[in-house]
Amino acid sequence: MGLHFEHTEYAARLQRLTAAMQAEKLDAMLLFAQESMYWLTGYDTFGYCFFQCLVVKADGTMALITRSADLRQARHTSIIDNITIWVDRVNADPTADLKNLLADLDLLGSTIGVEYDTHGMTGRVARLLDNQLATFGEIVDASHVVSRLRLVKSAAELAHVERAAVLADDALDAALPLIRAGGDEADILAAMQGAVFAGGGDYPANEFIIGSGPDALLCRYKAGRRRLDAEDQLTLEWAGASAHYHAAMMRTVVIGEPTSRHRELYSACRETIEAIEEVLTPGHTFGDVFDTHARIIDARGLTRHRLNACGYSLGARFSPSWMEHQMFHLGNPQDILPDMSLFVHMIIMDSDSGTAMSLGHTYLTTETAPKVLSRHSLDMINL
Repeated sequence: MGLHFEHTEYAARLQRLTAAMQAEKLDAMLLFAQESMYWLTGYDTFGYCFFQCLVVKADGTMALITRSADLRQARHTSIIDNITIWVDRVNADPTADLKNLLADLDLLGSTIGVEYDTHGMTGRVARLLDNQLATFGEIVDASHVVSRLRLVKSAAELAHVERAAVLADDALDAALPLIRAGGDEADILAAMQGAVFAGGGDYPANEFIIGSGPDALLCRYKAGRRRLDAEDQLTLEWAGASAHYHAAMMRTVVIGEPTSRHRELYSACRETIEAIEEVLTPGHTFGDVFDTHARIIDARGLTRHRLNACGYSLGARFSPSWMEHQMFHLGNPQDILPDMSLFVHMIIMDSDSGTAMSLGHTYLTTETAPKVLSRHSLDMINL
């Protein structure tokens, strides 16, 4: 089978999940997040763009309902034995097939947790599911049960995170010789993604962000390419990916002579990220990280140029985002624990002057100080 982990690893994950379900008093869970299915069983597909669901009972029994196109995918990439196929047809309602499967699993009248907060659950599916299960049992929102378990990575997972970080560094190495006056964003992007593929990595869970000139102030990918001017700025946010585990990086590169505003914003980014390293340790929370970010940036009078979050947990994720649920934002009580993979980014975009500056990379938390996973320094890149 095409498994990335040993069977003992999957068994340990299932044991952690069933313990969490018992603590939540759940008789079963309906998993719709592809990353939940992947983490628990190895099931690797983009078939979640259609209806599919992994049922997990509190006793560890698992059953997958999916389309025929994913039958062999599930058999080849996962440890799932019980696979039910719903049939594509006019006016198909696969939630009815799921209800029948739940009845076959003797779950009538049970308390069932559902992963609603995922890209694998559309609004239409949620309405159909709620309608089918209205009198079946007690249905509760259990969207974050698995994602909380995934925050702390095992040694086997961290090996992929560290490999992903190497691939992210390789991508930057491939880009740097191409970032120059007249350089083409298309060539830069191709070199970066090519370096990840050449190193045995995967597609990332979302597109690499690339933007120069005015587009350097954007925090999302957009279609269209341009060539770099002699005096320019280029913002890049990308990730290496190994077995779907991500390690992200972010930089704004200055081409030509940096303006005084570039230097000012870079200084704020550098000071802030170094201060965050002091609180990216057990005994602090995700909210503490954001508070450190806001305190330093705001003290420099840059409040309206910063974002309302400064990073997030990373792991095995699927399109359209490599971000895990937990983010560094105001008031997040999530404790920082050892063996988390956390992306910290400083993003300051001054629309008044048209100046962009960003800085970020991925850390592995430990019992003490965080470990930087990139071999590249945080120095300003000026080419």
